[in-house]
Amino acid sequence: MVLVTLGCCLAAAAIVSVAAGSEQTAGKPVGDRNPCGVPKIRKERRLLCPDLTMARPADLEGDKKGGVRILRAQNSIDNIGRGPAELHGRKTGPRGMRASQRVDKRGKGTASFHTGARLYFKRIPGQGRYWKFHNAARFELWSLDRDGHRKRFVTTGPKQSYCLRDLVHTRPGLPRSPSGPVYPSCSQDPTRRHVTLGTSVGWSDVYPSSYHEQYVKLNRIRGRGCYSLVQIADPKDKILELNEKNNAAAAIVYLTRNGRYRPGRCDNVRDRGLPRSASYHRF
Repeated sequence: MVLVTLGCCLAAAAIVSVAAGSEQTAGKPVGDRNPCGVPKIRKERRLLCPDLTMARPADLEGDKKGGVRILRAQNSIDNIGRGPAELHGRKTGPRGMRASQRVDKRGKGTASFHTGARLYFKRIPGQGRYWKFHNAARFELWSLDRDGHRKRFVTTGPKQSYCLRDLVHTRPGLPRSPSGPVYPSCSQDPTRRHVTLGTSVGWSDVYPSSYHEQYVKLNRIRGRGCYSLVQIADPKDKILELNEKNNAAAAIVYLTRNGRYRPGRCDNVRDRGLPRSASYHRF
């Protein structure tokens, strides 16, 4: 797995409200400090925060869509933290919700954080619409230089909205990992005023390569060679986590000048990320 350094700070307008049991109280500003990432204060150590990671892209497959070559891949958003990644949505329009993150505390009770997360009623062809977390993940394609450093940003994939659910129990040995799913599939009810999405500790939200929008287009390939397909969980840091620097993973792929995927030709190449002299841009 190759890691991508992501920003660990939230917007200065983030708001937190501490709850007794599951009842929310009046909030107060927390600024750009992540109470999950810097557990130095006693009350912050009580938070059982999630930690989202992305499994290495799997089941890569070259395909065509609308006459354009694409590269399909499976992705898996895994929670390896101390508590669930849980979002509570409140409807703000016909197809939108504002979401707050609820974090369990040791012993009992929860804390509720307003991080700017949004839910949308996303349409999936042949299935209808679902309430999903917007900007839950991001696919990026980068060209690599001879040393394995990312040289040029090529494109990003269309898939951004995900359910957050307990689909596969990938790490049952983690502490506080429930034996059965707690968070089911997303609601398809357009009349719902409130919804809850989440992924429990040790569970993963997995989407196969054949699923809607699970690809990047290959029409911007300038030359043959090794490229890095990067998948990033929560790229805009809308979920508070224990570690904001382990959210990404990559697979190295060989692509021809006309965008054909040739498996096995870059097996010995390692993605070393961006050179130290370069800065990471959010595209």
